[in-house]
Amino acid sequence: MSTTDTSAHLERGLSNRHIQLIAIGGAIGTGLFMGSGKTINVAGPSVIFVYMIIGFMLFFVMRAMGELLLSNLEYKSFADFAGDLLGPWAAFFTGWTYWFCWIVTGIADVVAIAYYVAFWWGDLPLWIPALACILLLFALNLPSVKSFGETEFWFALIKIIAIGALIVTGLVMILTGFENAGATASFANLVQHGGMFPTGFMGFVAGFQIAVFAFVGIELVGTTAAETKNPEVTLPRAINSIPIRILLFYVGALIILCAVQPWNTYSADASPFVGMFALAGLAAAAGVVNFVVLTSAASSANSGIYSTSRMIRGLAMEGDAPRTFANLTKRKVPRNALMFSCTFLLAGVVLLYSGDSVIEAFTMVTTVAAVCFMFVWSIILASYLVYRHRRPHLHASSKFKMPGGLFMPYVVFAFFAFILWTLTTQSDTLSALLVTPIWFLILAIGYGLVRRNPLHAKLRAAHEAKVAEERELAAAYRSGRPLAGASNAERNE
Repeated sequence: MSTTDTSAHLERGLSNRHIQLIAIGGAIGTGLFMGSGKTINVAGPSVIFVYMIIGFMLFFVMRAMGELLLSNLEYKSFADFAGDLLGPWAAFFTGWTYWFCWIVTGIADVVAIAYYVAFWWGDLPLWIPALACILLLFALNLPSVKSFGETEFWFALIKIIAIGALIVTGLVMILTGFENAGATASFANLVQHGGMFPTGFMGFVAGFQIAVFAFVGIELVGTTAAETKNPEVTLPRAINSIPIRILLFYVGALIILCAVQPWNTYSADASPFVGMFALAGLAAAAGVVNFVVLTSAASSANSGIYSTSRMIRGLAMEGDAPRTFANLTKRKVPRNALMFSCTFLLAGVVLLYSGDSVIEAFTMVTTVAAVCFMFVWSIILASYLVYRHRRPHLHASSKFKMPGGLFMPYVVFAFFAFILWTLTTQSDTLSALLVTPIWFLILAIGYGLVRRNPLHAKLRAAHEAKVAEERELAAAYRSGRPLAGASNAERNE
């Protein structure tokens, strides 16, 4: 039974091990298993640099998010600090866009799960596994936030074991000089077949537009802030370990794949993980990797259901969504918001019967999602820049400062502009890019309606008053004067 007290707080039920594995699960996207074959095929060994560069840039987004979340533990997610720093419009656009990102991604995952299950039960109607997946994930998320944490913990563990097994197997093949079809497993394969950039600059560029989707969800740990035990310790630990995880799970796996076989022997339509284990003589390779990719897609859908329900609740509490979505059950779970998100995932069941070109639909969906995720990441960086300008005293006292200060956000913005350009170089991704603005037009119309709400007028007035006060505080801080005009909250900081 839901409580009627929408001001009730979410429960801090996620432990350190949950957060660490959620962070790993978010950093290791389904795209690594599903899309790495296509990425290797178009970029060759230079794909290693593609993943390194994307991971490097997104690390700064995560550090900015971490400093902002820890500057005020009342923030429940990045939509909260966006609304606080940029204005009510930013909370509306960020919250609903993030919801849309995960719904679109979740629909793609549901479609993928149905086809993965068909690997074992080809005669089973596709709508049955798709519907069963949605109902199962809803049931796992409903009891408590801890149940979500446990589910994601084991999903992430399966990903780690699979990638670890690939790296170990590949190393053994390289060290023993494994031969297949006249090619010998060796690190020399990284440079002997056209060099590190065999497909040229445009091939290298094409790798970015595919690989960026593999990183969606890296910010997921930011939606757990309100439900994390001891966030001052667990969030920095999870964020700081991201570079190591990317080097190990992405770069390490791709180096092994390109060393065991020449890059041009991989098919764009097949998972290189299957090929690796098959070469090693594992008869059940296809079945094992199919199970891993199935759980990876389920992990992504699980994350989507969790994060969208929390985001919708946050929107409801600010008047940006129906108030009923703010209600919590006795176990502190936003059940109504959870059901709302799961209902939209049912669209995935309809897509199963919408046509034959699943690959084209998947490309369209993943491109739209990647662009919308970049919008969310950009809002995080924009919020950080405003925070540094208006709250220099909070930055000075922060124990988790973003490296690169005020310079790196602009570097990352330039990188995102580069990614958008890469999406224009292929017809399928260009089509998706041109469709994406429709979503933001819908949001603009929606915000035009909700801002007429008296609650929004109060929110905007309060925000403007707070901005004026903070500018005075920032000026006083920079001039060395005492913060006499600080509010109680500011003085406590």
